[in-house]
Amino acid sequence: MRIDHRQTIEAALGRLSGIKPLSGGCVAEVYAARAADHPVVIKVDSGPTPALDIEAFMLQYLATESELPVPAVLHSEPSILVMDYIENDGRGGRRGEEEAADALAALHGIKAPRFGLHRDTLIGSLPQPNPQITSWPRFFAEARLLPMTRRCIDAGRLDKKTGRRLERLAQDLDDHLPHSVTPALLHGDVWSGNVLFHQGRLAALIDPAIYHGDPEVELAFITLFHTFGDPFFDRYAHHRTIAPEFFDHRRHVYNLYPLLVHVCLFGDSYIAQVQRALHRIGV
Repeated sequence: MRIDHRQTIEAALGRLSGIKPLSGGCVAEVYAARAADHPVVIKVDSGPTPALDIEAFMLQYLATESELPVPAVLHSEPSILVMDYIENDGRGGRRGEEEAADALAALHGIKAPRFGLHRDTLIGSLPQPNPQITSWPRFFAEARLLPMTRRCIDAGRLDKKTGRRLERLAQDLDDHLPHSVTPALLHGDVWSGNVLFHQGRLAALIDPAIYHGDPEVELAFITLFHTFGDPFFDRYAHHRTIAPEFFDHRRHVYNLYPLLVHVCLFGDSYIAQVQRALHRIGV
């Protein structure tokens, strides 16, 4: 860890000891440590445009506005984020999945008058615009599908033919997405690496990408990366109805957004999945 970062953290939280790197830091370097004998996780982004303060905002928003278990933020600025260390062992099982279903169903019960958020956020390291819009199909087209499609094309990651198919879909989303959705608070990035379990119990969710949207977006993401299995969906359905057309059709529409995020971040190995989803949708 760079000494100027260490000095900044110690000035805020006390002497650091036992510093060791942790895996999973695709956005920043991640360390476990003790600050004044308190276990913490430290993220450090030494890049040209650090934005760890946005991640801190999202965690604090979830902690304030919901009961979702997230690590407490102890110190933040664009290049540094210090959080409580959450004990975890990677083992979930049925009980952990059911607790995750309870927690996310409760999160999705937090409503807002418009889709989006009062400020833009991030998904991974990418900007996530959150204009406040009352139409769900319009929001998903203008704030999710089209901006990420253009970002992928501009980065040379996506061919223009596939881009045109995505743009056609965006123009026709009124025919694919519901209009009666009530905006719900979403974590936004529920893959297995962002779910912490300890002794079979849900411990915390980390690395959010929050906004208000259709809860089916969250469920679709979970199916895309197989974050949870039947115990999760069976339990979630006790709290909130899951429409049959979600599994048959809409999850393929919603998963185009995280797939495009992965195209932008990791390259063209995900393009075939984008194309298969478009084929299933009929575009």
